[in-house]
Amino acid sequence: MSFNIGLSGIRAASSDLDITGNNIANAGTVGFKGSRAEFSDVYAASILGSGSNAQGSGVLLADVAQQFTQGNINFTENSLDLAINGNGFFVTSNGGALSYTRAGYFGTDREGFISNNFGERLQGFGVNPVTGQINQGVQTDLRVDTRSANPRATSEVDSTLNLNSTDVRPAIWQQAYDTEITAGGTPADALAAARATFDPTNSATYNSSTSVNIFDSLGNAHTLTKYFVKTDGNQWDMFTMIDGRQVTNDPATNNALPTDAAFAPEPTQLTFNSVGELTTPQPLASIQNWVPLDSAGRETGADSPASFAIDLAGSTQFAASFAVTAVVQDGFTTGDLAGLEIDDAGLLVARYTNGQTRTQGQVVLANFANQQGLTPLGKTAWAQSSASGEPVVGAPGTGTQGTIQSGALEQSNVDLSEQLINLIISQRNYQANAKTIQTADAVTQTIINLQIGRASCRERV
Repeated sequence: MSFNIGLSGIRAASSDLDITGNNIANAGTVGFKGSRAEFSDVYAASILGSGSNAQGSGVLLADVAQQFTQGNINFTENSLDLAINGNGFFVTSNGGALSYTRAGYFGTDREGFISNNFGERLQGFGVNPVTGQINQGVQTDLRVDTRSANPRATSEVDSTLNLNSTDVRPAIWQQAYDTEITAGGTPADALAAARATFDPTNSATYNSSTSVNIFDSLGNAHTLTKYFVKTDGNQWDMFTMIDGRQVTNDPATNNALPTDAAFAPEPTQLTFNSVGELTTPQPLASIQNWVPLDSAGRETGADSPASFAIDLAGSTQFAASFAVTAVVQDGFTTGDLAGLEIDDAGLLVARYTNGQTRTQGQVVLANFANQQGLTPLGKTAWAQSSASGEPVVGAPGTGTQGTIQSGALEQSNVDLSEQLINLIISQRNYQANAKTIQTADAVTQTIINLQIGRASCRERV
């Protein structure tokens, strides 16, 4: 009996040494979770059970329990390095066989799928190609779409600006107006003559101007310029030009005519009240029948005629210098993929060279009712088992799921100081159990010697 007890102790101490050694060996393994040996005692039992005076029969390894505590998070320079802060596991697929891991080494394969070092593809929610929204609950292999972003034609140009209330009519404008009145013309004729003096190449014919890039349906950039001419105390004219060509809001007219002194388009009129607020209804102009042209005056091939709205809501007329405080236009050119970002909710966002972003998917996390019941697979991964229960899959930050840190990796949760102490304890346990066997052997040898001595005495008698 003593030999078996000591032998079971040696086996237990050896298992403890193996587990501790494995923890130490993986102290630098990303996503590794340390284990501990859990032992239980053994009692010999008869058919009717063990009595109150039953003697122990040794020890056995009851379980190797992994400790799913949080590891330290170290930051890297790779946006596809992922760390989980809190509960959950990344879900990976190898030909449909799912496994779960905390190791966030990810990159893209030759087909653009996000995968780990072993070629297993990261799982997540895809994107509806029509709406661009996340398909919640539809799990798929996450893939980076490297195609260029499609351009979008400008449909609205919003600006907020201040026109200087102390400005006066341009001298050229005033001279033409006065000349027409002196010649007996009506105020309407005089106003038309004054407006005809507008020349975008001569800054003396307007008070201020501002420009912004707009885009046609092919992503070609065009320069939209607005010129402002003061006509009365609270009245202004706004002339609009695209690529140096005059634009009118008359639907019957080609809105990209070359500059011509004989062509005087009807400007958009702006009216302010006595406290400097713009009272002209917004949007104040709708540019229609615009034909996008290139620098040589040829049609670009984009959708034609095109149209868009100009909105100056919130603009003012105060006694301050002309200033543009905000400008927004909703078009953009085509763009190449410039980078990827994954936020704490797991959203995979692509950045493009045109300044736009697009969501391409969402990383999912899985959690289990009994993490201890997961089956270790090696490669810092686990598989579902009957003991673990079904995985609860969801977006990061929802329910009991943790959040994701992009550009970071979760380090092993092994405490080296604790493991080194465990080595000492395991070594002493091994030596003590070996001493038990040695002592039992000495006792047995004494008994054998006594038996041999008794037999010798009988022979002499």
